[in-house]
Amino acid sequence: MADMGDFVNDDTLAVTLLREQGWHVDCLPWDQQVDWAGYDVVVIRSTWDYHERPSHFLSVLGEIDRSDTRLYNPISLVRWNLDKSYLRDLQNRGVPIVPTLYSEHLTSSEALLDHFDAFDSEELILKPPVNVNAFNTFRVPKAEYEALLPELLAVFGARPYMVQPFMPAIISEGEYSLIYLNGRFSHAILKTPHHDDFRVQEEHGGIIRAVKAEERLLDSGRRAIEAVPGKPLYARIDMVRGGGDFLLMELELIEPSLYLRMDPDAPKRFADALTSVYLETRFFHQPKTN
Repeated sequence: MADMGDFVNDDTLAVTLLREQGWHVDCLPWDQQVDWAGYDVVVIRSTWDYHERPSHFLSVLGEIDRSDTRLYNPISLVRWNLDKSYLRDLQNRGVPIVPTLYSEHLTSSEALLDHFDAFDSEELILKPPVNVNAFNTFRVPKAEYEALLPELLAVFGARPYMVQPFMPAIISEGEYSLIYLNGRFSHAILKTPHHDDFRVQEEHGGIIRAVKAEERLLDSGRRAIEAVPGKPLYARIDMVRGGGDFLLMELELIEPSLYLRMDPDAPKRFADALTSVYLETRFFHQPKTN
């Protein structure tokens, strides 16, 4: 992003290590005029405003992809991951997900009540399918839906949205994030919301701490990463406990915070993963033709 504002960003922890491995590293805003073809590799990181202009974002990535510059994560994965309907693909591949419905737009109070009935839930989460950092994400208790309805109609009355039952474990336990680098598990964190909120992001007051992932959580993460239609350089898998299993909330392949500061060896793992992926493909890379 050109302006990081209040966002917490620790990608720079890997820069010194990359330079020690022989890389020249520039950190450039995605929406500025850049000769992307002048680089061997472009790594998408912390582009937390792309959801405001997704077509422009994809256009820039397309320009990079058409050159001989390698893009990580690949544009095919970005396109697949851009809209959270990818959850349906993962569910079809056997990955347990938080139950999710999709709608083209919110039409009435009756439609909202139908969602409560569909999940047999007293609380819902509504959010856009293209979204970052819990932007326009609403927690809707059934007892308060009438008061929230005007705002919900203003936001979703003319745009697609997704709806899920609110998962109580977000409050009682928190949301787990598993970080994968070049397909391998790196580290895990637990995110818990501020006492008067449900959002776990740091920008909303969430508390982040490193944890040792239990075997059941690691097994759920393995199933999710193996279901990705491609090999990402980096991935973050967000999960919550529900119904005796860990359920996938999101699988982030575009711009997830990787929480490199939460594990002293994580920055080096990131640098090693990038160098390894580059060297693995270097001798098999065929120049692209336009």
